[in-house]
Amino acid sequence: MSNLAESTPKPTPDAQLDLRGTPCPINFVRTKLRLEQMTPGALLEVWLDAGEPIEQVPDSLAMEGYPIEAVEDRTGYFALKVRRPLASA
Repeated sequence: MSNLAESTPKPTPDAQLDLRGTPCPINFVRTKLRLEQMTPGALLEVWLDAGEPIEQVPDSLAMEGYPIEAVEDRTGYFALKVRRPLASA
């Protein structure tokens, strides 16, 4: 039996970035800079506040070509999982 049969495995992020309390667009800029420092294919978990940050940052990252893997509603904040693409477009 292979573990591929598991439904929606939650990959462990390679790095975390706590941007709670950071305003837009600074949180997007910091997320993008952190992703650019990571190895291709690495997964970054970003902690964002509710409201404008969680509404704007995932959309902005997706427009830049970063795949959004998950958005989890946690107590008081959101955890956004975004992956650095294997090859830049």
